Amino acid sequence: MQTETPPLKAWLLLGLLALIWGSSFLLIKKGLLGFSPDQLAAIRIASAGFVLLPFILRRFKTVRPHHWLKLICVGLVGSFIPAFLFAFAQTELPSGVTGVLNTFTPLATLIIGVLIFRQPSRLQQWVGVVIGLLGTILLITASASGELEFNRYALLIIAATICYGLNLNLIKHHIPDLGALTITGVSLFLVAPPALTYLVLATPFVSQVAEPELWFPLSAILVLGIVGTAMALIIFNTVVKLTDTTFTSSVTYLIPIVALILGIIDGEPFFIQQGIGMAAILSGVWIANRRKRPPLNYQR
Repeated sequence: MQTETPPLKAWLLLGLLALIWGSSFLLIKKGLLGFSPDQLAAIRIASAGFVLLPFILRRFKTVRPHHWLKLICVGLVGSFIPAFLFAFAQTELPSGVTGVLNTFTPLATLIIGVLIFRQPSRLQQWVGVVIGLLGTILLITASASGELEFNRYALLIIAATICYGLNLNLIKHHIPDLGALTITGVSLFLVAPPALTYLVLATPFVSQVAEPELWFPLSAILVLGIVGTAMALIIFNTVVKLTDTTFTSSVTYLIPIVALILGIIDGEPFFIQQGIGMAAILSGVWIANRRKRPPLNYQR
């Protein structure tokens, strides 16, 4: 259902969604205090995939044979691979900066849509892309001294946003006949067993969970997977039903603000280049999507 004026419930849920997704980067940081990046990513994917199962059981009946390979691809590029990229990137990046870099997703979606999927574009959109790229470069090279210092770990976040952009285009152009919850829930469930198998057989996770000092990092990761992915997905779809995708996509502008604020509260430094870079990226996203913002399907 679409309404001209979003109801109060929609605004409250949008704020909650921004808090959940904006805090996911800090949760990754806390999870890395006790677990390796690959363990964190595996726990995150496994918990999100299995928790969503009760919500999608009836939706398996809508999945046809030709959907399965596409859903596996969505699970890999939309959830599995980005989870590992974010985890490894945040071993060397502040959570606030990671949250801002993640905002490049809508621009990556546009670039991939035009270059690979041949969707039409406007000059205004490319102006937004260029401004966003300049902001991204500022973030990647920001330092306390004010000099440009390249941080290669930031490229992992850019790679993750490219995965998200590819995922959104795959859904839009190749799976238009399935709902968002079905696509995300089923695709997450398909990659959850491999993640759990890797976690149990290839890492010392089973012996680690008995150590009390690791319970807090584990809790942070479980919240990241269960609340940051499963619950957030349900909230996202609820807001879309209450309003429309244009209103819901405005969460794009709130996530980096929440991520930066939480990072600063947690003691992370904030440089002037980061502020300028953030403003440039958000301006680029706004310019590129000023007339019609595409629906977003973030998975944190």
